[in-house]
Amino acid sequence: MPNKPDSITALSALELMERLHKRQVSCAEVMQAYLTVMDELNPSHRAIVARVNSEQLLSQAAAHDQQFTKNATHSLLYGFPQAPKDLLPAAGIAFTRGSPVLANNLPEEDAELLARLRQQGAIFVGKTNVPEFGLGCHTYNPLYGITRNAIQPELSAAGSSGGTAVAVATHMLPVADGSDMMGSLRAPAAFNGIYGLRPTPDLIPDSPVTSANRPTLAVNGPMARSIPDLALMLAVMADFPSQLPFIREPKADHFITPLQRDFAGTTIAWLGNLNDRLPMEDGMRDACLSSLQRLQDAGCEIIEWVPDFDYDALWQAWIDLRSTVFFEANEDLLSAKENFNQIKPEAQWEFTRGRQMTAERLQQAIATHAQWQETLKQAFSRVSFMAMPACQVFPFPAEWDWPKTIAGHTMDTYHRWMENMLPASMGGLPTLAMPAGNAATNKGSGLQLMAAPGQDLAVLQLGYTYQQSI
Repeated sequence: MPNKPDSITALSALELMERLHKRQVSCAEVMQAYLTVMDELNPSHRAIVARVNSEQLLSQAAAHDQQFTKNATHSLLYGFPQAPKDLLPAAGIAFTRGSPVLANNLPEEDAELLARLRQQGAIFVGKTNVPEFGLGCHTYNPLYGITRNAIQPELSAAGSSGGTAVAVATHMLPVADGSDMMGSLRAPAAFNGIYGLRPTPDLIPDSPVTSANRPTLAVNGPMARSIPDLALMLAVMADFPSQLPFIREPKADHFITPLQRDFAGTTIAWLGNLNDRLPMEDGMRDACLSSLQRLQDAGCEIIEWVPDFDYDALWQAWIDLRSTVFFEANEDLLSAKENFNQIKPEAQWEFTRGRQMTAERLQQAIATHAQWQETLKQAFSRVSFMAMPACQVFPFPAEWDWPKTIAGHTMDTYHRWMENMLPASMGGLPTLAMPAGNAATNKGSGLQLMAAPGQDLAVLQLGYTYQQSI
């Protein structure tokens, strides 16, 4: 195992940043260390795809070393290997979205978000694997195969940021970008024992799935092995509003000090399984409640309370909005019969539902979305945070398409087993997924902590308090 405690790849992202800027390690040494881990682990885990030639990467790293001048001193990711999630285009690297209909797609320009990573000194080593079109919370596709769990490779890595989570958890990358529509940052973080942040919409550019005049359902966000590393990546990715006090200088304290906060007396609502609405695998609720106890020990008040709402209507609004957005975003590509026939059944189902959506149903979905946001506004006047399990199931066999049943309840769609992700996704809530349970014994799960829109810093601070108690 190349990741020894004293190795470059064992460093936190903040430690790596500081050592690079102090010239204690070179960009070439860093690249070689991470390539060694990739060469050993990626063939079995399939987290990083469309890999760039190693000699080319080492040459880029050497050029970074030669160009390390005063102009680079504030580049937070200078010399960092990165592999953007394969739902955004990166110039010169295959952009497939995990679909055979895009197998030969080679973009000439970076998405705005990925251009930011390059501007901060990142070197792209490839992309991270996704389910086809990012649909489904289990990462597999006909081009690159199955991405396997970082801890137990026979199990699912979740998705759609499964490749991202596994690459970070196995130290193939120091930090990475992902995205989240229906738990795509949160479930992979939970399954692989790391942290993922679904930020407030519009905090980070380039929604991976969007259409005009629709609510923003999908957002980009960072993944990391610690909260301070998550803050570092967020500072690179975000539009950097005033409520994020992180200073864009390569000093670890700038990403640690703002996370320190006293939460004595802070009220957290435990949503659990939404008053028995959501079936959960045996042991999931108890594992999360046990982990939530850490925040109670830090002075938080935990109350069991679920906002009063028609959650059946929320589900219906979600699937109608989701199908509509998917159809509108992919209409040109998938209206061609030869392309439609190549995509997986779940993508065909989403596209067909979106194409057949009536104006009346869509307007009802938009109205329900607004009603839920108003309900949350009232709820956050009563509590500061909400918490619930990040998953309804523990990691399942990697060969499954998805869990067909939970606790004896049949899942009627390919994504029904992720219904617990809707409160945050429909509410536009900044949400942090954190490890819970015991991932090493096939009981890896996670908590999701939710705050009011715009309270991204607060949820990171609460997560940091949690992390320090582990």
